[in-house]
Amino acid sequence: MTAKNTICLWYDGTAEEAARFYAETFPDSSLDAVHRAPADFPGGKAGDVLTVQFTVLGIPCVGLNGGPIFPHNEAFSFQVMTEDQAETDRYWDAITGNGGQESACGWCKDRWGLNWQITPRTLAEALAAGGEEAARAFTAMMEMGRIDVAAIDAARRGDG
Repeated sequence: MTAKNTICLWYDGTAEEAARFYAETFPDSSLDAVHRAPADFPGGKAGDVLTVQFTVLGIPCVGLNGGPIFPHNEAFSFQVMTEDQAETDRYWDAITGNGGQESACGWCKDRWGLNWQITPRTLAEALAAGGEEAARAFTAMMEMGRIDVAAIDAARRGDG
């Protein structure tokens, strides 16, 4: 059954490859269906993969092989809340180690150009706390690519 609301992500012919990677990388993720074009279309032929239904961390998505005209950008990202440094490292390494790119403040980009925020829960909690705790954690985060959980925890406490 198709969800009433899904996220549609545009790919340049690689939706199935991306969906398989997400399903292998994240829990509660799967490649649910592959739909082929019933006829030729701009940039594709009958029988080519047109759309892919998949789930990423419980969120239903559709990957549309629409061609190169609309690449992904930072206006959309998946934010993945992690519990510790090991989980943070596992997702960061999977995304950047599979042809992706590192960025700043916990952001990285996968090989298909989709942006991810790998955010340890301690950072989100610090920012939600407000005041000096949030300011210290925010300042520490601004110096990071991959988030360092121990450094965020130290900043929350006011150590260093």
